[in-house]
Amino acid sequence: MTRRPWVVGNRWDQLDGVEPAVLPRVSVIVAHYDQPAELARTLHALRAQDYPRELLEIVVADDGSPGEVEVPDGVVLVRQEDRGFRLAAVRNLGVCASSGEVLCFLDADTAPEPGYVRAITRLPALLPEALTVGRRRHADFTGIATDAPVVDAAAGCELSEPSWLADAYARSRDLLDADDRSYRFIIGAVMACSRRMFDEVGGFDESFDTYGGEDWEWAHRMWQAGAVLAHVPEAVAWHDGPEWAERGEAARGRANGQTLRLGVSIPVPGSAPRGLRPSAPDLAVRLGGVHDPAALFVTVDSLLAAFPSAQVVLDGDAAAAFDDPRVSADERMPDARVVWEVDRPVVVLEPQSIAAVVSALGSTETGVVAVHDDEGEALGVLRARRAVRRAARWGTTDAFRTERREIAGIHPVGVAPNVEAWVGGWGDRAHFA
Repeated sequence: MTRRPWVVGNRWDQLDGVEPAVLPRVSVIVAHYDQPAELARTLHALRAQDYPRELLEIVVADDGSPGEVEVPDGVVLVRQEDRGFRLAAVRNLGVCASSGEVLCFLDADTAPEPGYVRAITRLPALLPEALTVGRRRHADFTGIATDAPVVDAAAGCELSEPSWLADAYARSRDLLDADDRSYRFIIGAVMACSRRMFDEVGGFDESFDTYGGEDWEWAHRMWQAGAVLAHVPEAVAWHDGPEWAERGEAARGRANGQTLRLGVSIPVPGSAPRGLRPSAPDLAVRLGGVHDPAALFVTVDSLLAAFPSAQVVLDGDAAAAFDDPRVSADERMPDARVVWEVDRPVVVLEPQSIAAVVSALGSTETGVVAVHDDEGEALGVLRARRAVRRAARWGTTDAFRTERREIAGIHPVGVAPNVEAWVGGWGDRAHFA
């Protein structure tokens, strides 16, 4: 039987022990700026990989280093002019110069162990949607020859591993239990994906022109497009020096700048601002049809009371009755993480239950929920963007599960709801039927 090119949800463990029938051509993109010794060590480590040499392409992407950049024969070198820190742009430049079916990203100061390429590219070779991250370890290579085998060079020179990363991988079972904030555990210096997924989602955002964040923004876009996130602990690469979190006050400034920048790009709870309106809604509600003004008011007001950052899209000129930028008549739905399509007015009296469903949708194996109230009345359909993108990619909805759920605290609204009871906060479901 032909194997499916997808798994349900994030279940990459369904492919444990499975190897590609045919190994793909792999392009390793090595981002570099003025680190000749570190680059030499990393290129030497890449020549020592156990992956077939004829299937391994190495591209050094240089971000405007002063002077010449020396690479061995057979290594592709591409360069861009020095206009400040442009890691996102130089990674894109490296991809454009490459030809592999699988893309493997390394930094010049991060030297891989011999089995690294084979390990980190296994899942992307099997699953076009896989985005894998290796284990970045740290060592002080001062005074050690650049052509020393990397495992030998690291012996006795190890520095501490980032505990926040190790803890996150342990809690999430190597990202098997990934969620909307797991982009924080995808490290640009040690990651791999298929060219197909990279091209579909788009490259790194070149507006990132200071240290940090470009890999997390890109990983979040990949996740929202349906990527399967996996940590591959056996794919080990050694970074020369400690992580930034251990480098003093400068690290705090960089971390703050990164958080502020990503708050604009990643509108999910825990990443987006807590009070300011996010750049894109986490939830968009599409209410079709023509409805009584009172029923429409109760519906829109209760939805926005339950989900203050949501966007409500109405048919025709109905939005004109609401002087609120969160209510729109635009026929194009916002690119929200979750869309709730309803064709009848509803009232949300107890938001906790529906909020929990919206929060988890797409992070588990469930991507679509047919919503019913606790009496079985149909109240629309919730769809996660991840499920929608997967369905469009593969022509099937089977890559996420669809569930029917009866959710307490939401009810249909009749043609003459008691608006006074709603705004006064004392109405129950009988007042709105």
